[in-house]
Amino acid sequence: MRIESINQVASLYQANGKTIKQGSLNIAGSRDALSISQSGYDYQIAKQAVAKTQDIREDKTQQLQDKLSAGTYDVSSENFATKILERYNSL
Repeated sequence: MRIESINQVASLYQANGKTIKQGSLNIAGSRDALSISQSGYDYQIAKQAVAKTQDIREDKTQQLQDKLSAGTYDVSSENFATKILERYNSL
């Protein structure tokens, strides 16, 4: 069957007694609600606290920068080798 026009389709529905009703929604009575779990709330508080902190600990880095610029920063080769071996053994 080939449908040529919307009027023909509408006349078929009217001939059969079928009508399409569009109802309205009662929006005044319905409300959306949001509830956040305690763990979600704790996560949000922790995330805000982390966002407020600095990424770099300036007190530590300033000491190293001062030593580097003064030329007094000395790395013990024995301590360096010990740390490398500790890291290697932990893998």
